[in-house]
Amino acid sequence: MMAERTYRICTRCVMDTSAANISFNSEGVCNYCIEFLNRSKNTLFMTEVERARKLNDFVAKVKADGRGKPYDCIVGISGGADSAYSLYLAKKEGLRPLAVHMDNGWDSELAASNIENLICKMGVDLYTHVIDWNEYKSLMQAFFDADVIDVELLYDNAMLAVNYQLAAKYGLKWILAGTNEATEGMLLPTNWNWFKRDKKNIRSLAATRAVKIRTFPLLGTLDFIYYEFVRKAKWVSFLDFVDYNKNRCIELLQNQFGFRPYPHKHYESIFTRFYQGYILPNKFRVDKRKVHLSTLIICGQLKRDAAIAILAESPYPSEQALKEDIDYFLKKMGWSKKQLEDYLARPEQTHARYGTEKPLWDFCLGVYRKISD
Repeated sequence: MMAERTYRICTRCVMDTSAANISFNSEGVCNYCIEFLNRSKNTLFMTEVERARKLNDFVAKVKADGRGKPYDCIVGISGGADSAYSLYLAKKEGLRPLAVHMDNGWDSELAASNIENLICKMGVDLYTHVIDWNEYKSLMQAFFDADVIDVELLYDNAMLAVNYQLAAKYGLKWILAGTNEATEGMLLPTNWNWFKRDKKNIRSLAATRAVKIRTFPLLGTLDFIYYEFVRKAKWVSFLDFVDYNKNRCIELLQNQFGFRPYPHKHYESIFTRFYQGYILPNKFRVDKRKVHLSTLIICGQLKRDAAIAILAESPYPSEQALKEDIDYFLKKMGWSKKQLEDYLARPEQTHARYGTEKPLWDFCLGVYRKISD
């Protein structure tokens, strides 16, 4: 667990001392702000002409690489605004995307409705990978029993694996993601999640409960190297090619596709909203809204005072909504209220206690950077 320290909040954004390795300059501005601007300023503040040129060049390349194939790119779709707008933009630019959705058993009815409306009205093919629920539930239980923070490593890793596998199946080079600098460009603190390509960590945690991984898709460092450098598949933050303003884009999606938004980022999944809105704050003292809101502040899409007001409120729109999610979680996982209370009371344990390929990733990344210099 992180040692207690005097509370402090950034004077420019809303990152604070709940973030590992945070520091502040003489004006009280945090290193997360500074790093984000230094790394992303060329993307965030491109001229309209330059952005349009880069988008046109990229779209032409995707079309050329996909010629003669049933699709020319893959777009992962969760039911959230970012991925929905990525799919819309791909179609608008004349691309032929295969929409890919991961169903891990936690989709909200609203997410399912949003996806159905988008797919039908855009006229694109949808591939849904349904994860075996019993296997997934057992893996989640292993993560809960181990008291590690990143239970979402399971979904995120499987999502990467399935998208790369489909790209290889169809011979595609481009996976267009809804990730973007404008709404999520600020780095997450290292104590708020775990390395997302850590197949070894998942296997090691599964072994603590003797869980047999039979069908669950996994991606590790060597798999990533294979797909990226042998199969030449590239994961691209597609929304960085446009001036992505989330509120404007949600309004467009609402008007054209009947899209219904969520109260916070990634709340299209019942588990994700319960995890981010209840488990993380209560067990790990982490509020991921801080990094999301801080990104919007730096990009000029939100005032700092408004962000502070949002953080003063519960991550849940109402106590009733929270109660419903607690009841749903308990029933879905087969837990009692006492089990949830015991879980929240236990101290956090690091993922590094278990097998991990993070050192292998760091080594390979170091070699790549030396070769690239």
